[in-house]
Amino acid sequence: MDDPLWTDAYAPSLADLPQSEPRERLQRAVGEPMNLLLQGPPGVGKTAAARALAREVHDDPEADLIEINVADFFSRTKKELRADPRFEAFLSGRSDMAKADMINHVLTESASHAPVSGQFKTILLDNAESIREDFQQALRRVMEQHHRTTQFVFTTRQPAKLIAPIHSRCFPVPMRAPTTDETMAVLEPICEAEGVEYDESGLEYVASAADGDLRKAVLTAQTTVAQTDELTMQTAYETLGDIGDDDAIRDALLAARDGAFDDARGTVDDLLTDEGYDGTTLLEAFLRVARSQSEFGSDDVARLHKLAGAADHDLTDGLDDTLHLMHLLTAWADGRTELRAMA
Repeated sequence: MDDPLWTDAYAPSLADLPQSEPRERLQRAVGEPMNLLLQGPPGVGKTAAARALAREVHDDPEADLIEINVADFFSRTKKELRADPRFEAFLSGRSDMAKADMINHVLTESASHAPVSGQFKTILLDNAESIREDFQQALRRVMEQHHRTTQFVFTTRQPAKLIAPIHSRCFPVPMRAPTTDETMAVLEPICEAEGVEYDESGLEYVASAADGDLRKAVLTAQTTVAQTDELTMQTAYETLGDIGDDDAIRDALLAARDGAFDDARGTVDDLLTDEGYDGTTLLEAFLRVARSQSEFGSDDVARLHKLAGAADHDLTDGLDDTLHLMHLLTAWADGRTELRAMA
């Protein structure tokens, strides 16, 4: 699926956020740069809501919204941090810094630089539960020093992992899982805009199966349309059969990335043998899941795509799908290890 993700192409405006209470709370922040804590289950639209607010309050949101996925940020090597175009100006000539100092320096510099337009800028810290406590203490001091020119927005599914001084400096914005009807109300105008043939039972099936995960519902709808050119009960049922193994596929990728190749191989064998995948279909699923999961950074996804071409050729010509897929996963993990060793 090479088309833009519907979650990006149909990102909501602040006025279009489906939940009234978060929408009203965020609208109160439009005229005043207050720190915010968006909290709720995965996939309910926390990041989308934060981006919608930034588009509302900044004349130049591309420049004045600094977005950091904390889980990805803290797992990067020093070299990867220095190469990030958002941070390279801050870290130029600082190769001798320890990684912890580099991260603190990036956060401090990001907060201290003047906004491009308007009176303040926004730093969005996604998956904030991944910030170590010592960094949270340092971040609290940064928030105090730059409160006039920088708005901090945290999104998290585990607010209890943030220290009390950060909680006390943020206006809470709780977000609940959307209902099936609310999810359908998001899916229907997207299908209309795409000119997709759909019916109410197909929308309801996708919305219900997502179980409150709005991101999952939108991506499932897009996958269904990409595969079948329509969204009906039958096509959604067939597609959900394919993506129902996403957790296992994600576990295989994580195991390989972390060097647990026996675990990864066992999962790959199960998917091929018990779930009926062929090698090419499972390869496509690896790419799709890697793109959709926050645990995999942009460098991980790009490297997996780069290796996928050779793997696809091997799967077409070869006889052992497990062997070729494990060769892909091993090469992918080795590439990450090499990057860490060079940092």
